Amino acid sequence: MNAHLRGLRALPPLLAAFGRDRWEPVCLTATGSRRGLHALPPQPRDLWSRPLANQTARGYEHRPCMESPPHSVLLCRYGELFLKSGNRKRFESMLVNNVQTALAGLPEARVENPHGRILVRVADAHADEAAARVGRVFGLVSLSVARVVAAEETAIGDAAVAATLAALERWPRARAGAPAPSFRVDANRADKSFPVPSMELGSRVGARVVAATGLRVDLHTADLHIGVEVTSRGAFVYAGTRAAPGGLPVGVSGRGLLLLSGGIDSPVAGWLAAKRGLALDAIYFHSPPFIGERSKDKVLTLGRILARWGALRSVTVVPFTDAQKRLRDAGAAELAVVLYRRMMMRIADEIADGLEAGALVTGENLGQVASQTVENMTAIEAASRRVILRPLVTYDKVETTDLARRIGTFETSILPFDDCCSLFVPRHPATKARAQDAEKVEAGVDVAGLVAAAVAGAQRIAVTS
Repeated sequence: MNAHLRGLRALPPLLAAFGRDRWEPVCLTATGSRRGLHALPPQPRDLWSRPLANQTARGYEHRPCMESPPHSVLLCRYGELFLKSGNRKRFESMLVNNVQTALAGLPEARVENPHGRILVRVADAHADEAAARVGRVFGLVSLSVARVVAAEETAIGDAAVAATLAALERWPRARAGAPAPSFRVDANRADKSFPVPSMELGSRVGARVVAATGLRVDLHTADLHIGVEVTSRGAFVYAGTRAAPGGLPVGVSGRGLLLLSGGIDSPVAGWLAAKRGLALDAIYFHSPPFIGERSKDKVLTLGRILARWGALRSVTVVPFTDAQKRLRDAGAAELAVVLYRRMMMRIADEIADGLEAGALVTGENLGQVASQTVENMTAIEAASRRVILRPLVTYDKVETTDLARRIGTFETSILPFDDCCSLFVPRHPATKARAQDAEKVEAGVDVAGLVAAAVAGAQRIAVTS
């Protein structure tokens, strides 16, 4: 009985060590009696073990669960996911999955989701590549590449100085001879057992940075933000924050089919749709021999750029020459563009059925060209069985071009290879077309046969980044 009681007395400090922080397990090994070990909770495998909080239970000693962790951690920050109370777990799960997909093939990268945040553990050699990939994941608003150090003031100060010096080497204005950036330190003491309060810690770390670099402190409009987060398993230290696209995780809003051409607008429209959580496939209408293979290659390149953002899975290439010629020859030249677009919507509907896409996405913009009027858009969407999303409908060309540059599609979009949208266009297209007028022309054409032939000749091509 006495031996049993001695074993029970050893349990409270052990259980306290486990209960103090659910995501920071420790491993223990017996140095004395093994009595009472059966009462310990299961010990999950975790790279990030920590010593007991300045104490060792009687009869036991701390032992790391595994070897030392990688040197860098990406601290990833959510945006509007915090507002999704009812669906937040589903959104977070999708976001974690998308981050894992973005990091596929990167050695030693590991994604964690403790307490409503995302951490990416990665070796120093792969930190920049990991940050570039994660920085293209929708649903994240920013990230920082942090070093993990012991939760000790000296180690934190050393890491802050090193991170600041590294940031200065990459500072964009350094080569231009401009003044050195100002900085501030934001310290957060999540582990309240750490002896230095957050504000005092920030002040002390800032003094270390000033002494080492001579940079000026600016608490209101700092150029460089140095962050320190102290937890019971160590401290995260970083200098600088990288922007991410924000929005919602791709996939949480369902799937859509993007009508992708070789122009500036449709890739940007697809990017914006993905930003709102819509997973995409694309459809491209190809009209050989009037439109050459280089135009198709251009569109596939745009698809691969969108795939880098996790926005696009495939491009379906549809032969459109026969349908376009039949509609051109049907008469009513001023309605040609509306007729082409209506036919595209019908074909896209059929392709979308097989892809389980609930919406079509286009790059149409109100008033940008003569054919893009409210009346024409109404006549065009009357031929579709699905909702048509037009993310660019209120954008002007300057806004669209700026966004195309930012996401990396602009230089490809302006390559001088035409697509079918510029083929057989009348000099004076209708601007106030009506669906019934288009239907009268289509009555003289085998619409169903043209749609079936186009779908039968379609080729789906997977795109990867």
